[in-house]
Amino acid sequence: MSTELRKNRGLRETGGAHTGIARIIGQPSSLSSVQRCATQLLMKKVIDRAVASLLLITLSPLIGMISLLTWVTIGRPVLFFQDRSGLKGRPFRIIKFRTMIDKRDSAGRMLSDELRLTPVGRILRALSLDELPELWNVLRGDMSLVGPRPLMARYLGRYSPEQARRLEVVPGITGWTQIHGRNHLSWEQKFVLDVWYVDNWSLGVDLAVLVKTFWHVLRREGIGPSDRASVPEFMGVARSASEQCTCIAGLPAATER
Repeated sequence: MSTELRKNRGLRETGGAHTGIARIIGQPSSLSSVQRCATQLLMKKVIDRAVASLLLITLSPLIGMISLLTWVTIGRPVLFFQDRSGLKGRPFRIIKFRTMIDKRDSAGRMLSDELRLTPVGRILRALSLDELPELWNVLRGDMSLVGPRPLMARYLGRYSPEQARRLEVVPGITGWTQIHGRNHLSWEQKFVLDVWYVDNWSLGVDLAVLVKTFWHVLRREGIGPSDRASVPEFMGVARSASEQCTCIAGLPAATER
């Protein structure tokens, strides 16, 4: 799918929410566009931290209840940490509530996700409550409220140059992909939507994503494939080591936030 086609598709689906946006990626056309971009990025960071702080305080009783329920039904630790790729591929540790038990077979091999996912964990995932601790990631600056979902760090060398463009923005708790099918989409479809967001980001788009995310969670849409507990692993496209290095080297270095 061409860039222009993706752009036109996104324009129709957002209903013009991003009219007049300043692009994050690409050469700005004027000094004013640079200023608008910088202003919106600063506002996005301020909004992220303010909303994350407010939600952590407001939802603290719920977070406490989930922690207790997880401890009683699954045990310690209550939280799950995993290495993910952030802005420009910089690694960070995402925080979630545990939804699986560490159960192994007689040979010591870890059982499948379907067998390890607990009933409580299934409910938490269905309501997206297992992702509430990610608000701490937002507060730390590793994540945003809205952006491409952070994928596992081991995927970093598997992206094509086009797919790697998703790393040009801060990853999010929810995103453009999540409101257009989430885990029911193929990997290729997800990457197309992620790159569309990179090219068309604005505060208006973020607001539309947050509103639609709330609606999707209430309707429990796109939580995951109906026949499995987890999304299939992304294996990427076979490329030489030099091509992988070129793909990652093409990303500007991340700066401390």
